[in-house]
Amino acid sequence: MLKKLLLLQLLLMTIFSFVQAQVSSSSISQSQLSQVKVDNLSDDQIRQIVAEMKKNNIGYDQIDQYAAQKGISTTEVDKLKARIKSLNLDTELTSGSNSGKNKLSDTTGRGNNDANQLDSAYYWQDQYKKIKAKQDYDKEMRRQRIFGTELFSNKNLTFEPNLRMATPLNYKLAANDEVVINIYGYSEIEHTLRVTPDGYIFIPNLGPVYVNGLTMEEAKTRITKQLSTIYAGIKTGNTQVQVSLGNIRSIRVVLIGEVMQPGSYTLPSLATVANALYVSGGPNENGSFREISVIRNGQSVATFDLYDFLIHGDLSNNVVLQDQDIVKVNPYKLRVELTGEVKRPAIFEGKSTETLKDIIDFAGGYTDLAYKGMVKAFRVNNRNREVLNVPEDQIGSFHLQTGDKFVVDSVIARYANRVTLSGAVYHPGEYALEQDMTIADLLKKADGVLDEALLSRGVVRRLKDDYTPALLNFNVQEVLAGKQNLKLQREDSVIIFSKLAVREEYLVKIDGEVNQPGYYPYSDSMHLEDLILLAGGLKDAASLKNVEVSRRIRTDGAFDSTDIRMAITAQFDINKDLAVDPSSAFPLHPFDEVIIRRSPSYTEQADVMLDGEVVYPGSYTINTKKERLSDLIKRAGGLRPEAYAEGSVLLRRTYTNNADSALIRSKLEIFYDKLYDSTSVEKVRNAVGRNLQLLGIQLEEVMAHPGSKYDLYLEDGDILRVPKRLQTVQIFGEVYFPKKVRFDKNYTFRDYIRGAGGFSSQSLRRRSYVVYSNGEVRSTRKVLFFNRYPRVKPGAEVYVPAKKVKEGLGPAAIVGIASAMASLALVIVTIINASK
Repeated sequence: MLKKLLLLQLLLMTIFSFVQAQVSSSSISQSQLSQVKVDNLSDDQIRQIVAEMKKNNIGYDQIDQYAAQKGISTTEVDKLKARIKSLNLDTELTSGSNSGKNKLSDTTGRGNNDANQLDSAYYWQDQYKKIKAKQDYDKEMRRQRIFGTELFSNKNLTFEPNLRMATPLNYKLAANDEVVINIYGYSEIEHTLRVTPDGYIFIPNLGPVYVNGLTMEEAKTRITKQLSTIYAGIKTGNTQVQVSLGNIRSIRVVLIGEVMQPGSYTLPSLATVANALYVSGGPNENGSFREISVIRNGQSVATFDLYDFLIHGDLSNNVVLQDQDIVKVNPYKLRVELTGEVKRPAIFEGKSTETLKDIIDFAGGYTDLAYKGMVKAFRVNNRNREVLNVPEDQIGSFHLQTGDKFVVDSVIARYANRVTLSGAVYHPGEYALEQDMTIADLLKKADGVLDEALLSRGVVRRLKDDYTPALLNFNVQEVLAGKQNLKLQREDSVIIFSKLAVREEYLVKIDGEVNQPGYYPYSDSMHLEDLILLAGGLKDAASLKNVEVSRRIRTDGAFDSTDIRMAITAQFDINKDLAVDPSSAFPLHPFDEVIIRRSPSYTEQADVMLDGEVVYPGSYTINTKKERLSDLIKRAGGLRPEAYAEGSVLLRRTYTNNADSALIRSKLEIFYDKLYDSTSVEKVRNAVGRNLQLLGIQLEEVMAHPGSKYDLYLEDGDILRVPKRLQTVQIFGEVYFPKKVRFDKNYTFRDYIRGAGGFSSQSLRRRSYVVYSNGEVRSTRKVLFFNRYPRVKPGAEVYVPAKKVKEGLGPAAIVGIASAMASLALVIVTIINASK
């Protein structure tokens, strides 16, 4: 008994050690991660690592911390992240900063408080970024709705000063300006001089002249006076002096207040306030567009209002800046929002003296669909909000309050005097409802009804007092005759139906031996011959006898249970020229179907192709229905001396209809499943897919015994190929060196296999087969315990299939088997203990 227990224990240990080895071979333990090389990991092992991270709720951005705790180097971490991305597994991992429940394992044994604090920090940092981003987005969207903001985002409008224009007379010279002096007359000379930091220009042969702070007119007067001391012609008028401005200086301007990018800017000395605002990005969401101050030497010298330019195109208050000027954008004091049916809905800045009418003018006025009778206003008071209705006569006197929101509604899409006419009338459409207007009056305005109009009934769609729909009917013929006078109401819709629209389209069908078979519109008094002509006439193979017409059964509502007919059929003979013959004319009814059959004595030529080693190869027409292969060879002059009759091949067309094709496909799939060699499967599939299929023949027997069972009848499209004598054999499949070898009549099947290196370890010898050059196939047979291989002929192809690949047991199957064996062992132990 002790021996049995020891043996059983040894068996159990062997089973569980085997299972453990199998399971551990397909996964990576935690202790092995520190020495693992990412390049050596398979894709499945990468997926297991990602699955473990998902289980522990670890995000993709926490791989660095996760890998550090597992002891993986930084280089391997980068490779791991690249592998995860290449497998598109990074999307499966949640962002670590979004997960407040991530718990990084702590190998020091101190718990995971630090990890929780780190996760919390990531979480709140991410939340702050989202809130901040949303606030910035909302702020930018609100700024974009402010009227005039687009002025500073337009790349085609920069307000750059025109440096090529004539120098303004009020322009004051300062250091670094370039002064150009032209002297002409008795003396001609030009000087280009720059103003020094002390405010002087140095004129050759004259000396310094102080020009700082002088306008161009004042500078010209002073320079001319100084030059007259050395040029006598100036006093007499024979010499003239012209003073102009060359390259201008740069100035420093400071922008402060509610601007997008406040700071100090270097601008040309001809720059204006608008130019300075543009380079700074313009007013921000709190900046005023109407109160922009220019401060010079501590004093406000100008106030710029952008609305003058935006509304009227007026830049007269766009002053030229000077060095050290300060442009201050003040916060807005009054802003209102105007939406709805106006041409430019936006947020507008107003002044205390302006009214709602001014704001509507800023918006370009009302649109064509605007309701002008009243404007809705939403206002924020000290304690609550309120809604105000501003009538049209009070818009010009309604005072604004910052934060007001005005909505201009649209006119309701409802007509006060509209009626609609549609259907079989000459002029359908919408008409104005007049006093005591009737349906007859409406039809008269539309020039009456069409010829195909249904006169027995028309309808009027009407809305009742509670706006529920109602349908009224009337007799169109009586309305036109003046016997009915139904008065119309607002929004009535009158419909006159067409007889063609309320019935199924009348068609007739013709099929068979006509040039253009198909469906054709039915017409009254249409005859059989008329339909044949519409179909392009008869084909050459058409039979003039037994033309069949099938007709639907119409019982006019009467039901007879004993009537088992499905159609009425009749057969007729027609004339070849389809001449009019009143005695034999057959009128057609709607939905009749005509079939022109093929003449039973009509036969088209059938051709076959003869190719290869015959005296006269080419195309031949079959003379009789009983012409055979031997007759064809005889007509072609017989075989050539080098012809190999035993390898001849006959290709014949395949004809399968749709009903047979499904059955054939199902049988072929069963046949494919029985083929082990993939190469053979593809060859069979390709052969079946063609319209021509190989038909095995024995031409040597045909020539030896004409008219025998081997001598097949010819069919249209047959192709007979007679090759030269073949001298090779091709070997495919599970051999060590598949190749083409020379045919030797003394070689057996195994000799050819040995010539290709012999059978491989995966070969299925008992399934080997030979395909001969004429299309015949011979397979290996089993005789007692030995394989009898087929004989090999010239041009043959030898195929050695492969064994089926047996799939090994996976980890789950191994664990299941081990569990079953353990359970069996437990039962054995129980039985042994019970037998004591």
